[in-house]
Amino acid sequence: MDDWTTSHERVLAQRNAEGWTFLIEAVRDLRTTGAVAPSGKALARLLTDPVARNGARPLNVLEAGAGTGSVTRALIPRLSSGSRLDVVEANPRFAARLRHLVRTHPQLAGSGERVRVHHALVEHLDPGHRYDVIVSGLPFTNFTPAQVDTLMNRYMDLLEPGGTLTYFAYRGTRHARALTATRAEARRHRRAEEVLADYQRRYATGCWTVWGNLPPAKVWQLRRPAHPSATATSRTALTGASR
Repeated sequence: MDDWTTSHERVLAQRNAEGWTFLIEAVRDLRTTGAVAPSGKALARLLTDPVARNGARPLNVLEAGAGTGSVTRALIPRLSSGSRLDVVEANPRFAARLRHLVRTHPQLAGSGERVRVHHALVEHLDPGHRYDVIVSGLPFTNFTPAQVDTLMNRYMDLLEPGGTLTYFAYRGTRHARALTATRAEARRHRRAEEVLADYQRRYATGCWTVWGNLPPAKVWQLRRPAHPSATATSRTALTGASR
């Protein structure tokens, strides 16, 4: 058996193990695990593109809702020299896996605190600095409209002026939920999407669909305006969207 075959088998085994982990954790708690499968390579690459586009400039990067680390593994090789990555994960079992990933990743050997894993909710994170790029894997449509508003406001507060936020949502979830959920649950889902749509109208700079992901996902890219006055939140609009 050659090295490529054994390496390929290890990758497949890892993907299968992560897939089952996601399913188990999603059943346990949809607040901390909104996906049913790890992000695919194409999705992870698109989510982390803003890091690569900054070239050699040192960056402060935040990944929220990292799960088992499929996007983290895409982020680490794209970090320029001097960059720092904070990884936030609320699920304790996922956080433990992420710490192991950081300890054993060959590109992080001898790099000290270049990548830090925080077992916490992103709303409670107090890093003492802002971020050039935030990558979010949080399941927004599993939250209430008020929670979505809180999370998006927190992201905008944590971004440097001109900084970029990327996040994704699975396509077709509203229609699927309309077929299986109660009216109240479908209404909550719709209103959470309306809150997101308000942020998209004000801050979005790009949107792409990754059809090859399982399930297909839409990636949004938002940018905090370079002028602080332009970041003032329209509370009237958000309150109306949340009702």
